[in-house]
Amino acid sequence: MPEGRIVKALSGFYYVADEGRIFSCRARGLFKKKGAKVNPLVGDWVVYDAINEEEGYVMEVGERTSELVRPPISNVDQAVLVFSMYKPAFSALLLDKFLVHTEKAGIDSVIILSKADQVSEEEVAAAVQKYEAIGYTVIPTSTKQQRGLQEVRDILHDRISVFAGQSGVGKSSLINALFPGVSLQTGDVSEKLGRGKHTTRHVELIALDGGGYVADTPGFSSLEFMDLTELDLAEAFRDFSDRAPDCKFRGCLHVTEPSCAVQDALESGELSKERYENYLQFREELKEYQRRNKPW
Repeated sequence: MPEGRIVKALSGFYYVADEGRIFSCRARGLFKKKGAKVNPLVGDWVVYDAINEEEGYVMEVGERTSELVRPPISNVDQAVLVFSMYKPAFSALLLDKFLVHTEKAGIDSVIILSKADQVSEEEVAAAVQKYEAIGYTVIPTSTKQQRGLQEVRDILHDRISVFAGQSGVGKSSLINALFPGVSLQTGDVSEKLGRGKHTTRHVELIALDGGGYVADTPGFSSLEFMDLTELDLAEAFRDFSDRAPDCKFRGCLHVTEPSCAVQDALESGELSKERYENYLQFREELKEYQRRNKPW
């Protein structure tokens, strides 16, 4: 039987793309992986049984390289995090929170700095240097100046990408500048509430000319620290986890433990104190979330 990728899921139908053709499929029975029931997701590679030129059944779901719960999508290669340098001002706190979620999901992140023409080059360079030093790709952009647009096109090529980021940063304007004629319902995330605004009823992969997909989703619809442990949080900071093997204790949380390599790096100026302060704030948010959701 042929294989294809689910590019849209809506009202119990899975739209499977295979060599330029789309088949509207129902799921045949229940799917199990490692003892757990799974539902097909947008992004899944599936085996399907075509019953005519347009319809069929999903018979088998392939292995997933990554999986997000909100939005429900699999096999995402990267999250494109769009953050503004001006109105709204760049928020390192919110960016670090997004990075925690993408690291936990095992998805690489590319950081896009929009409206880079509205601030000094020194401010842009400082943000680029900070996050490139951690290991992230950072691309300053300006739709007015067409700055960085080709670089963004290049990183989207032949990959499945989810756009997310700060509210009001101009994600739609950026995507329109990148791909004229492609309309995405890019949802924004409220910085104050950390919750998504519901702007689309389904997840869909939009095929890009030359290869690759962009997910038409509201982005991350929740930024609460669900399903995270304290160790997960510590490991989601790349710059901390790189140094964790040099800590005295395995599973070090880099707070009060003796002979902590992260603490040593902070004292020597090798690590960003701002990032560490954000980490401490997230720890408090995690504890509060766990307290509110403690089973009784």
